Amino acid sequence: MTKIYIVRHGETDWNREGRLQGGRNTALNKRGEKQAIACRSYFEKIKCDAIFTSTLNRASHTATIMNETLQLPFHALKEFAERTYGEAEGMTYEERRRAYPHKEYPNQETVEELKKRIVSGLQMIDNRYSDGSVILVTHGAVIHTLFTMVENASIFPQSVRLSNGGVSTIYNADGKWWLDKYNEIHHLNNHSDGII
Repeated sequence: MTKIYIVRHGETDWNREGRLQGGRNTALNKRGEKQAIACRSYFEKIKCDAIFTSTLNRASHTATIMNETLQLPFHALKEFAERTYGEAEGMTYEERRRAYPHKEYPNQETVEELKKRIVSGLQMIDNRYSDGSVILVTHGAVIHTLFTMVENASIFPQSVRLSNGGVSTIYNADGKWWLDKYNEIHHLNNHSDGII
């Protein structure tokens, strides 16, 4: 059985400003770096075999901070990069609502294209660690989309906003992916700086 702990990357200034990041290579802010440190503490007593990350900076930096003490084999996969949103990237919610009221952003990646690469990435992890546990640091739209693809998707309310630094868990049993836990944030609340 393959188990994947899915971590949403730490906060960026664009997260704070409500800007759509997509494929833009934005950086963690100070709060995001603290969230990554708190995520590292989440895994201190959990045995994991590797850490995977999106190739985008905000995710790979989160994973790098986490791995400073975890010291796991480190793999960056483009399959888990955030969905691209074309002309809407960099816009705030209000700017997007006015310009594209039906959320039809020119040149955005389709959900089908996103799902295809997520499946490819999951197969890579499952092939390498078929009886292991790994960490995957990725992005909000990737995680939301992945949760629509698991067998018990109904336990995840799509209205839930995934927290930066939140941890979710999926596992593969008999060739099917199942959602175990979603958006755990207790490690963020327990941090000495009181992150959330």
